[in-house]
Amino acid sequence: MEWLKITGAVIALIGSIFLFLGALGVLRMPDVYNRMQAGTKATTLGTILTLFGIGLYKLDWIGQIIMLIIFIAVTNPLSSHALSRAAHYSGIKLIKTSIRDDLQKTENIDKEKDK
Repeated sequence: MEWLKITGAVIALIGSIFLFLGALGVLRMPDVYNRMQAGTKATTLGTILTLFGIGLYKLDWIGQIIMLIIFIAVTNPLSSHALSRAAHYSGIKLIKTSIRDDLQKTENIDKEKDK
């Protein structure tokens, strides 16, 4: 049982490192879309690992932890996607070094339909 607590603590520490890297990515990325990607991917994985580590450390919480993990795995990417689409639709530009903009064509079609 002691090895389970140590494993849980190590996994929670790794999750905390991912959360820190996500915060660092939000600070260092050049535009809102890159910041959102860095924040979402790293914080989703970091939160899941941290919660799973806590679940291994406290086995009587594992049911609630698994429900939280499923909720975060579904809602975090969906909300990030919705925010990115809204930012793009409102006209926030990509950085100049971006290679392509796949949403530009679909939004132009949507705006023409609205007319």
